[in-house]
Amino acid sequence: MAGAVLAGLVPAGGALAQAESREGIFLQNQILQLRQELELMRRGGGGGYPQAQLPPPGRGGAPAAGNEIVGQLLGRVGDLEEEVRRQRGRAEQAEYQNRTLQERLEKLQGDMEYRFNALEGRGGGAAPAGGAPPAGRPAGGQQQGALTPPGDAPAPPPGQPAAPAPRTPEIALREGQTALGRRDYAAAESAAREVLASRSTARGQDAGVLLGDSLMGKRDFQGAALAYDDAYRRARSSGRAPDALIGLANAFNGFNAKVEACQTLDNLRTGFPRLAGAQADRAAQARQRAGCR
Repeated sequence: MAGAVLAGLVPAGGALAQAESREGIFLQNQILQLRQELELMRRGGGGGYPQAQLPPPGRGGAPAAGNEIVGQLLGRVGDLEEEVRRQRGRAEQAEYQNRTLQERLEKLQGDMEYRFNALEGRGGGAAPAGGAPPAGRPAGGQQQGALTPPGDAPAPPPGQPAAPAPRTPEIALREGQTALGRRDYAAAESAAREVLASRSTARGQDAGVLLGDSLMGKRDFQGAALAYDDAYRRARSSGRAPDALIGLANAFNGFNAKVEACQTLDNLRTGFPRLAGAQADRAAQARQRAGCR
């Protein structure tokens, strides 16, 4: 049974899974053997048990320790079953840890792929048609040291639009909030991840809260909890920290972790005792949904 539980673990826990599988199978075999011996003793009145293991008869001439042997066997069965339960608990704990690790690895992989795609989108550009040299590099095979000064760079031909200005974190956040308002959670998530990939320290917490809100809209409660927690850790005393804690409590409540939700709201009350306005209303609603005292 323990082997079946541990069969799907990641390679990092392979050695532990194999060891626990062997122990579980060995214990199950011992329990089965003891039950067979008990059944033989019940059917034959103790005569089916090997005579070499019986103690000498008592004063009355009958086997005086028959009940003792049965009690010892039952005790061994109970001990083995308790060991099986412990092995099963260890197997379930290892499975939970491996599942959590796998989810974190998948999230990290998704973040890295998104950042690489964002960097490629910024730095990559199609080569000019006709083999023309890039802007800022003179024609005629001149070396890089002979580049013209930036002030003398040729202007774009008439009628050709100038290159668009890069999108700032503020513009991306504003567009992400607009997308969140119209329930376009995918666009809101994309904008939030774009700001986080830019490593903007000024807007990182806002982007983390926006990412949590968009994942909550997609009902990805565990991903939202991670996003809110990261946002709170960026600035624990800022004005957006209460929003991150309220969002974290709602995410906990989303996957029925009500104890953690109430603990988060208690921390919010301790760290920010003077909440008012919309934040206070949202905190009260979160406490009511989680059933906090």
